[in-house]
Amino acid sequence: MQLKKTLYMFSGTLRSVFVLIVVLCIFAIHFYIQGLVKDLRKQSRDIATFYAMIVQRLGTDVDQPEVLNWLFENVVFRTNFPLVVTDSQGNPSSWQGLSVPDTVRNEAAIKKVEEILKKMRQENEPLPITYQSHVISYLYYGDSILISKLQFLPYLTLSGLGLLMLVAFLSFSSIKSSEQRFIWVGMAKETAHQLGTPISSLLGWLEIMKSTDLDATKQAHTLMDMEADVKRLEKVAARFSHIGSASHLTPQDVHAALHEVVEYLRKRLPQNSKEFQLRENFATLPPVPLNRELFEWAIENLIKNAIDAVQRKKGLIEVTTGVLPGRKIFIDISDNGTGIQAKRRQDIFKAGYSTKKRGWGLGLNFTKRIVEEYHNGRLFIKETHPGKGTTMRVIL
Repeated sequence: MQLKKTLYMFSGTLRSVFVLIVVLCIFAIHFYIQGLVKDLRKQSRDIATFYAMIVQRLGTDVDQPEVLNWLFENVVFRTNFPLVVTDSQGNPSSWQGLSVPDTVRNEAAIKKVEEILKKMRQENEPLPITYQSHVISYLYYGDSILISKLQFLPYLTLSGLGLLMLVAFLSFSSIKSSEQRFIWVGMAKETAHQLGTPISSLLGWLEIMKSTDLDATKQAHTLMDMEADVKRLEKVAARFSHIGSASHLTPQDVHAALHEVVEYLRKRLPQNSKEFQLRENFATLPPVPLNRELFEWAIENLIKNAIDAVQRKKGLIEVTTGVLPGRKIFIDISDNGTGIQAKRRQDIFKAGYSTKKRGWGLGLNFTKRIVEEYHNGRLFIKETHPGKGTTMRVIL
């Protein structure tokens, strides 16, 4: 499960990095191979030009046959690319490095050499061999075996990368399906968590009313508490009904919404050795366009996270409001908890990231969506100090 959550968190980044790497690999291989082919072809042309010069000298300088024999044996005959010498009309007269032995001169051999010659004409421009300013023959040369292999390498590389991309696509599709299942399971668990508290409370009130003789005053208080839990259920249902729908904002008193959340959570602070204080530091604010149900959910998540972050005996959570330039207001949720490590500052808003053993890591992701997508605001870490605490800021 942890692996799935990790893959979900980084799937978008992995896709981008993978595509970038593939594109860079394709360009790098292409340019590198083209450079090699260009250099090898230049080397082949230089050797062919040298051979043409030798043949040309052969017709004019016959006083040094030993030198010419040495050049043929040690330079020309050691070339690794095909050579064909034709007459001035383009008919092959001698060749080397072909699949046809240069000693065979029958009609079938000549015809096969002519077919090879057609391909050579397409690959490289022939070199003329002149004698007394007259072209007496042409020297054709083709690509070496190495160049031919290199020309196929990009296709092999692209095929390999294509196969790799196919595997990656199937893998990412699987991750995407896992993401969707993860979100749905997380939503289901969040729904159960949201509904669980008021339902448990209602069951408790029902048991009290069934098992105890209550006077009119206690009965009235019990009914008021039951009514509060029913309203809580209505609020939870309203929250989930707004997810995925168009945002409808109406100008409202921010402090009224904040106070309602604070009062709800104040009654549910940890009842253990910790001493918690939940303070409200409110400035004078103008009405702000809100979706009340979703906004309260976002603030509730922020305060709950602040409470969970406190590990010392005396916990302090402060909700502070104020006005910023440009007709904007801010809401700061501060705690004296463990703080957030620098390398995790960007991770906390990703779906799937959680420091809790049983957490699904959807709370802050939902909260950021509510603030930024539904209310056109901003949610970010204003400041955090490991071991000292964190301040989350909402701007509307």
